[in-house]
Amino acid sequence: MFSLIVHLQIDPVRRDEFLAAIRANAEASVRDEPGCLRFDVCSVADDPTRFVLYELYTDAAAFAEHKATPHFAEWRTVSSRVVVRQQDTAGELLAANTAEVLQ
Repeated sequence: MFSLIVHLQIDPVRRDEFLAAIRANAEASVRDEPGCLRFDVCSVADDPTRFVLYELYTDAAAFAEHKATPHFAEWRTVSSRVVVRQQDTAGELLAANTAEVLQ
C-alpha cells in the first residue's frame, strides 16, 4: 500500500478556509475513490497553524488517480491561498495496528 504523510503550515488568518477545504477533500477522497483507504487530518499540539495529513492508498496508481479528481483540483486552488509550507513524504505501509475509535 502507498502511504503519504504531509506536513503543512498554513496562514493563520485563513485557518477556517483551510479546515473547510481539507475536510471536504478528505471526505470526498474516502467516499468517492475506491483506492483511497484512509485520509486523516491531524492538528499539531500548541501550534494552530500546523497540520499533518496521513493518506493511505491501495497503490501509487490510486494516488495518481486521486490527484486527477475534481475535489483534489478544488483543494489545490484553496491550498495555493492558505498553505505557507508543505513537506510530503511518500512510502509504503509495512504494518498496521489500530483500535479504530473515532469521535
